[in-house]
Amino acid sequence: MIHSRRISLTLLGLDAVATLVVFNLVSYMRGVGGGPFFSPLGGPIALLVFTLYLIDGYRARTDMLSLDYASLHIIAVLFAMMIALLMTFVFVPGGYELQSSRFVVAASFMLLIPVTLAARRLIYLRLVASHGGVHSIVFVGDRSSGAAFVEECRKMAMSQSVILAAINPEPDPSGRSAVRRFSDVLEWLGPPEGQTIEAIVLRESSREIPQEMAQQLVNLYFGGVPTYTLELFHLVYWRKVPIYRLNPTWLFQEGFHVAREPVFERLKRASDLALAAFGLLVTAPIIAVAGLAIWIEDRGPVFFVQSRVGKSHVLFNLFKLRTMRPGSDASADPYTRPGDARITRVGRLLRTTRLDELPQLWNVLKGDMSMIGPRAEWDRLAREYELQIPCYYFRHLVKPGITGWAQVNYTYGAGLEDTVRKLEYDLYYIRNFSFLLDAAIVLKTVQIMLFGKGR
Repeated sequence: MIHSRRISLTLLGLDAVATLVVFNLVSYMRGVGGGPFFSPLGGPIALLVFTLYLIDGYRARTDMLSLDYASLHIIAVLFAMMIALLMTFVFVPGGYELQSSRFVVAASFMLLIPVTLAARRLIYLRLVASHGGVHSIVFVGDRSSGAAFVEECRKMAMSQSVILAAINPEPDPSGRSAVRRFSDVLEWLGPPEGQTIEAIVLRESSREIPQEMAQQLVNLYFGGVPTYTLELFHLVYWRKVPIYRLNPTWLFQEGFHVAREPVFERLKRASDLALAAFGLLVTAPIIAVAGLAIWIEDRGPVFFVQSRVGKSHVLFNLFKLRTMRPGSDASADPYTRPGDARITRVGRLLRTTRLDELPQLWNVLKGDMSMIGPRAEWDRLAREYELQIPCYYFRHLVKPGITGWAQVNYTYGAGLEDTVRKLEYDLYYIRNFSFLLDAAIVLKTVQIMLFGKGR
């Protein structure tokens, strides 16, 4: 915990210093200004920090060596640049020092991309990856819950190894049990300063912890080793709600911001109207060209219309650019598979770039959908899911969205298991709704569109 906070503060300080140095350097080379300046750079620093915060750029657990993070980092800094240019030359009154040159603002942010990314990679390598190696996670529970946790870690591509422990482990006749006695694990861990573990995870059913063990956990916690319940671990590490925790009364026990504070819904609706109207105005030529290409390929209808489930189970007709051959939606297979022969050549391009989603802006204007929310599900599939997945109907508490937390964190769902996993992300979004989370989803959506992750 302390180590993570130190990394975050170090990155924050480096970003601030890098912005001051780069802006002054570019201004000097451009021949703008009479000398070093600092106070006018408060705005650019704040914008840079804000956009990088949205993509977890200050989170020690973020894999900053991955290509996925690098692409998000670039997009975030470019967004900061566009907002800075807009604010500086449109909204800020005259006399602001940065108004002397658009080139300085744009070039400085472009230069900040490799500088801030390199700083993160260096910090990650020296203070995380090489600081005693990759730390382990201790899971305390029975054998079956431990096996399920290990499998979930594998699916989530966790690099940390898992140490399984139990208060009173059941004897294993085979003698190959990987579950250790929790008291032995605590003794092995030793004093807090010598830890090689990242966290301790307690299965909710494992509450009968002896007093002396509880005190050891407290000592470890104050020594910088956090302890989580399994549900909290899902929320903090994986940003999703574990499906096993759901029951018909969970909604009332935990609460949902959107359901209880309608002011958020009103603000969200106002932003939806503005963004959808602007989006339709800007993308109308793209929709027209794509529609013409669809018609030329097979002379079929341009738009795909299908009944979907909206907020409070209200059905509506969703509009998309057609990407499959006419009549394909009546096929026995309701899912799109890799290399699906039903997808047209134009449709494959539209799906890859997500341009087929643009007509849904009309659904947003009508009030059927929001810009961001759970995916609008086909009513035929939704009926099946509600029969097979506990509390699936919780996702209908809010309007569906063109993009959402599940869409940017999980691949296209093509089966019941995928639907369950996406539901975990949808419920996390509904429970933790905020405009900051929406902004993070927007950045991740742009990344998906640019790098062709659609199907």
